[in-house]
Amino acid sequence: MINAVIAAVGVMLILSLSRVHVVIALIVGALVGGLTGGLGIEATLKAFNSGLGGGATVALSYALLGAFAVAIAKSGLAHALADKILLLVDRQDATGSGQVKWLLIGLLWVVSIASQNILPIHIAFIPLLVPPLLYVLTKLQLDRRLIACVITFGLITPYMFLPVGFGNIFLNEILLANVARSGVDISQVNVTHAMGIPALGMLCGLLLALISYRKKRVYDLDRIEKVEQVQVSYNPRTLLVAGLAIIVAFVVQLLLDSMIIGALCGFLLFSVSGIVRWRETDDLFTEGMKMMAMIGFIMIAASGFAEVMKATGDVKTLVETSASWIGHSKGVGALLMLLVGLLVTMGIGSSFSTVPILAAIFVPLCVQLGFSPLAIVCIVGTAGALGDAGSPASDSTLGPTSGLNIDGQHHHIWDTVVPTFLHYNLPLLAFGWVAAMVL
Repeated sequence: MINAVIAAVGVMLILSLSRVHVVIALIVGALVGGLTGGLGIEATLKAFNSGLGGGATVALSYALLGAFAVAIAKSGLAHALADKILLLVDRQDATGSGQVKWLLIGLLWVVSIASQNILPIHIAFIPLLVPPLLYVLTKLQLDRRLIACVITFGLITPYMFLPVGFGNIFLNEILLANVARSGVDISQVNVTHAMGIPALGMLCGLLLALISYRKKRVYDLDRIEKVEQVQVSYNPRTLLVAGLAIIVAFVVQLLLDSMIIGALCGFLLFSVSGIVRWRETDDLFTEGMKMMAMIGFIMIAASGFAEVMKATGDVKTLVETSASWIGHSKGVGALLMLLVGLLVTMGIGSSFSTVPILAAIFVPLCVQLGFSPLAIVCIVGTAGALGDAGSPASDSTLGPTSGLNIDGQHHHIWDTVVPTFLHYNLPLLAFGWVAAMVL
């Protein structure tokens, strides 16, 4: 009988690749997984419904961020930056335009990395920064698949390598804590050393993406102008208030650990200052929420999907079945564990949620096969991170899509999910396996 996790993730991916909406793909995949796992239709729906609340916080955060992003667009702050860059583009020759292109790629790369540690706001920057730059990116004919890969690299690699910000949570509080809980002495383990080779795989993936998507790609400028205000009037006062609102939103988020309250405070500052007129607030808020609605619903459906996978109990069965195939081969064992991690994370959509599930079963298996503590940490950490890129339900792919698809010219599956899967999961799988064998 087929494993419920394989059935559910397989159906979800096939439907998504067939351009069925991700929300529908997640619901159908969850139903198939629940029925395959023997839950029955009633128990499957109960598990799915109980999991929906897990995505509600993130969905509401996205909705409020959307409203905040629209308010910033109205202020003209991001467009002032875009106008300056456009002037540079118009004045430069082909060589100069190339320099501006690399400047923008570098800016998005640095901001993405900083969003995980220096200013740990995760994906909150994307709907604020990316949409106003789309017009410039389109003028430069930059392939948005490259931008998706650049942002996804910045969202994933820092937390799986640097023990700061979100990396501290993933590496120390989740990865090392769960490995230690399973009975391995991690006192001599340097977690950065353990995850260094897999992180190098991510870097190789980024370099491959820079080659794969180096050619120019034409997008329709008119479609951007219809949804994103290209011509916005702004003055020093509106720019000052907008800058202050962003600072307030980020400070509140860092202090209270809440994107919802941070975005709300930033939006209220626009209202109080008069940049957003009180009678316009309702329409502006609705516009912003509509902009981010798809991402929110995918997050909610993904939480329900993950709950059904856990309810079937087939994650543990999948690992145990894999263990029976391994025998005493360390090479086969490492490869199968990484592949199971890839499958589970692609379904659940979160590395942070996957590691505790995998560690409880992987660690005893790794000890039995004779892996060192350093290699065990590497295997569990890489197995958890695999699938974060390339998952239709991961915020590491949903985030880039939310910024790049406001004009409907960037398909979530074919322009974000597939490119990030190919350029990150395959190198990460290879480098993670090598690391497991040499550490």
